Amino acid sequence: MKLLLPFIKLFKRQWLMMSVGLLLTCTTIIAGIGLLSLSGWFLSATAIAGLTAATALAFNFFTPAGGVRFLSIARTASRYGERLATHEATFKLLTELRVWSWKKLLPLSASNLQGLRQGDMLNRLVADIDTLDHLYLRLLVPMTASLLTVVALYAFLSWFDAYLALSLCALLITAWAVLPLVFYRLGREPGEAVVDSKRSFRVLILDVIQGQAELTLFSANDRYRQKLRDAELSLFTSQTAMAHITALSQALLIMVNGAAVVMMMYLAGQGVGDSVPPGPLMAMMVFATMATIEMMMPISGAFQHLSGCVLAAKRISEVTEQTPDIAFGTETHIANADIDISLSDIHFGYQADAQVLSGLNLRLPQGSKVALLGATGCGKSSLLSLITREWQPQQGQISLGGRDISEFDEATLRSSMTVVSQRIHLFAGTVRDNLAIALPYVEGQKRRANDEQLTAVLKQVGLEALLSSKTTTDRGEEIGLDSWIGEGGRQLSGGEQRRIGVARALLRDAPILLLDEPTEGLDKRTEREILRLLFTLAKGKTMLMISHRLTAMAEMDCIHMIQNGQITDSGNHQQLMAESVDYQSLYKHLGKEA
Repeated sequence: MKLLLPFIKLFKRQWLMMSVGLLLTCTTIIAGIGLLSLSGWFLSATAIAGLTAATALAFNFFTPAGGVRFLSIARTASRYGERLATHEATFKLLTELRVWSWKKLLPLSASNLQGLRQGDMLNRLVADIDTLDHLYLRLLVPMTASLLTVVALYAFLSWFDAYLALSLCALLITAWAVLPLVFYRLGREPGEAVVDSKRSFRVLILDVIQGQAELTLFSANDRYRQKLRDAELSLFTSQTAMAHITALSQALLIMVNGAAVVMMMYLAGQGVGDSVPPGPLMAMMVFATMATIEMMMPISGAFQHLSGCVLAAKRISEVTEQTPDIAFGTETHIANADIDISLSDIHFGYQADAQVLSGLNLRLPQGSKVALLGATGCGKSSLLSLITREWQPQQGQISLGGRDISEFDEATLRSSMTVVSQRIHLFAGTVRDNLAIALPYVEGQKRRANDEQLTAVLKQVGLEALLSSKTTTDRGEEIGLDSWIGEGGRQLSGGEQRRIGVARALLRDAPILLLDEPTEGLDKRTEREILRLLFTLAKGKTMLMISHRLTAMAEMDCIHMIQNGQITDSGNHQQLMAESVDYQSLYKHLGKEA
């Protein structure tokens, strides 16, 4: 239960709307009880008054009838308002929870999130947070409203008979306190099973969708479809078990309500207050007891979902309560005139017993163009991750401008670097949206770029076609920068996506340019065009390019060969061709590309 406290504290930010929802919930229940109580008294009193002509003529039909109509309208209006208020509060709470979760998640490094699958992380940030809305809608509101209604019911009934009011409310309070614990015990395992089975099913669906090409190539679709069917069956089984618990809990509440009605019929039959025989007041007491079923029924669902909420809170807390492995400093200034990068005695491995880099030393002078060559898995990309502080070395020091890289705050470090990788992530948005994210960020201000700046960048990278897009609005207007590029940039070719990455780098204009196999998978012509753009961008900047190809190596000031986590050979293209056997072999194997 302690796991829920941080999330409940966040509810205070929406206390006003939550209070309105609670008030309207109580109003709805009280109006319902009052409506049935008054109706029972009115029908009984009318029947008794009709026994004789004198009493029939003297009986006031209009006031009770008006009360019935008023309570009916009040119940309907408050129910509608309660739905609006509680759901508005819920949506705002979920927004707060997601923002809070992202703020906790963003400082975490790759090592913090190591071992978490993408589908599992997505499920935690979406489905598990959605599950927590039960805390407000199905637990806090119904339980609090039920308790307040019992107090109000006692105040109303004790006006007629304090003994009957105490008897009924004591039974209701006992049910309010005991039954939720019973329902929680009964629903704990099924509730956790529902959350777990949903997670497994969603993660598997995401894996199948993302790996559809590979599954088709290797004829593994049938096997994974069977896994999906098994996961779906497990989900249905857990949901069926929860439905059985729901049915049982509702049956128990109906039985308690029935017992309360029988008890009140017996007690009220002996007289209500000073009225012996009780007459219409007996009907009022009995009907009021019957109406309490509306107040008690939500309790059956409240604690059934508590186990699911606890499990969801636990899964979210496993991520949000982590302490970032990488701590940034407070320095906010890097001298652009002297941005050199130095790595000294770097030891790094993703696992403690498997070193990727072993005692590596590397220096990138300010304004130099350096390339790292090596086979897949030799540590090239890992080295880049260390420079960007996605990971942290177990031993050694990385310096930027003569100062330890850990002294700089994150914003300063990020603003000094531009990374262009072989995988350019494009968002489901417009061309403008996908370019604007590269602009310098000022807290509290929107990233802004004028159309002339974006247009010039697109022309510079050879994407004029996007500016003359034939996609039009309903009024037949060309939309250019506002054209939609699809989910993940599906409407663009691979070369166009890489050019978007280069355009971002141009907009970023940082003094350090890091290239992680930026031309991998491209044809020769597109590769040379992309590299030409990147070398133009790199003028006057410190550039580090990771590759296992030799295109444009003659343009590099220095080339380092990496093998087994260490630099084995260094020099420019001509020196390595004359002195390095490994470089000569690689050049012969790949052919003359430079």
